[in-house]
Amino acid sequence: MANILIVGAGWLGTPLAQMLTVQGHSVAVTRRSQRRLDEFPISAVNTTLLDLNQKDSEQTLTEIIKQYAITQVVGAFPPGFRKGNGDEYAQQWKKLVNATSQCGIHKLVMVSSTTVYPNLALDMKEEAASLLLAKDNDQFSDNARIMLQAEQYVIDSGIEYTIVRCSGLMGADRHPSRFAAHLKQVSRKAPANMLHQTDAVAATAFALSHIRNEVVNATTPKTVSKAEFYQAAINTRHSQIPLPPVTDAVDKRIVADKLISLGYQFHFNSTLDAL
Repeated sequence: MANILIVGAGWLGTPLAQMLTVQGHSVAVTRRSQRRLDEFPISAVNTTLLDLNQKDSEQTLTEIIKQYAITQVVGAFPPGFRKGNGDEYAQQWKKLVNATSQCGIHKLVMVSSTTVYPNLALDMKEEAASLLLAKDNDQFSDNARIMLQAEQYVIDSGIEYTIVRCSGLMGADRHPSRFAAHLKQVSRKAPANMLHQTDAVAATAFALSHIRNEVVNATTPKTVSKAEFYQAAINTRHSQIPLPPVTDAVDKRIVADKLISLGYQFHFNSTLDAL
């Protein structure tokens, strides 16, 4: 059993902490505010304050790792693009990598995102996105470049790593019917690349123990178009939300073949089943 630190115990990190504790690991987690830390629901888990935007956060992280004799670290904090804070994401990962390198951590897992992929209507396997490919390539968004820079810090760290690129996250408190009201349009020709919380957590735990020095996509293997998916989501909730205007715009499909080939078995093989 390992001593595991989860940096960012939020929507994904909290149930991950629960799963790892049940498996017998000793788990510590961080959150950015004392209020959120006081709300942490799992008594068997050590909790500690860490804000990677603070100047002394690298030193604080080093002290946390030493205090709990941490051997494995999972970074599960979001980039904050929707709040306009994405620029600092790569620097947060640089600090995390520096601290873990200094402390001799055995394994580093990064929860990344399929935001890294270019804006092309193709099947996206892991090799379709890298910092080198994104350089001076306007098919990659600025957000993609920020995340790929963060990934590169992990890859270059010299630590055993796994990077898990999660597609659109959904779950009991993130039901897609809620998203539908905020969408400007949905396409009958663009795949709904989605991942249920159950699989996001389980795939990250699987990566921690079974995958070495790889980048993997975590996305529900079988899906339907966005138009069909969001209509089904609305129907399952018997909601009166109207489906946004339907278009024929094409878009990328995220492929999970590599994760499956490495031995992970999805709880939900279809996005419609995940609803």
